[in-house]
Amino acid sequence: MNKLSVSIIGVPTDYGQTRRGVDMGPSAIRYAGIVDRLEAIGHEVQDQGDIRVNQKQENAIVDKQLLNLEEVVDISTTLANRVYEAVELKKFPLVFGGDHSIAIGTLAGLGEHYKNLGVIWFDAHADLNTPDTTPSGNIHGMPLAVSIGLGHERLVQIRNYAPKIKPENVIIIGARSVDPGERELIRQQGIKVYTMHEVDRLGMTRVMEDALSYLKERKVDGLHLSLDLDGLDPLYTPGVGTPVPGGITYRESHLAMEMLQESGMLTSAEFVEVNPILDEKNKTADVAVALMGSLFGETLV
Repeated sequence: MNKLSVSIIGVPTDYGQTRRGVDMGPSAIRYAGIVDRLEAIGHEVQDQGDIRVNQKQENAIVDKQLLNLEEVVDISTTLANRVYEAVELKKFPLVFGGDHSIAIGTLAGLGEHYKNLGVIWFDAHADLNTPDTTPSGNIHGMPLAVSIGLGHERLVQIRNYAPKIKPENVIIIGARSVDPGERELIRQQGIKVYTMHEVDRLGMTRVMEDALSYLKERKVDGLHLSLDLDGLDPLYTPGVGTPVPGGITYRESHLAMEMLQESGMLTSAEFVEVNPILDEKNKTADVAVALMGSLFGETLV
């Protein structure tokens, strides 16, 4: 496997939702030993630390229940700039959340470097809500919609361009909690989704083979993995803010990471929604680090 120069960027934010604690996710992942693990595989690792996140002053509600819009815009802009710079320097951006709203910034930073970026969205949720469909106002349920150009203008226009990605280049894996508005958007935009029904029926090997083959046919020039730890069953990852029973197993998740690594297509990744306050002895962060080990080429023999 190719040895990479990995640039770790932490984003300690919980502004995309209302459950406290997910801002400690980057620290929990580091505590679980990610740097040593990646270096043991043979990669060069530069931990850039965490971006600055200002303390919450008030719960601002803007434009039909968009919670903390100002804060999310500021964080997303800072993150987008950092990710853009990492790719410019030929680094592999590895971003730690924080809640899943950080994907707005990650994809904004990536999109200018790729004309046809592919995205694998490993998640129990579709994250395709807009201000018109959101049942909660939580922006962590909107990053995929924002990235395909739908949503509040200030989020959509981070780094002054939109969309960041093409909807037909997105593949969602593990979905099992999709809102009505999201279902309609999936149909309208032609987004490819493997729900848990497909994962159960086809098996993870077939799902990943089909997904990677589809992206190759699309001739993507880069591939980003956005992995929400709630994509796994909460039996394995109890420390997440929005757990949904009936998720992907520990072994299925490792297989998916291994197949991604073997494809040679991956160019960036983010791991989000690790919440130590809700966790059991840092179990969820440990799982995240183990999955990253497989993603970056760790093997059993």
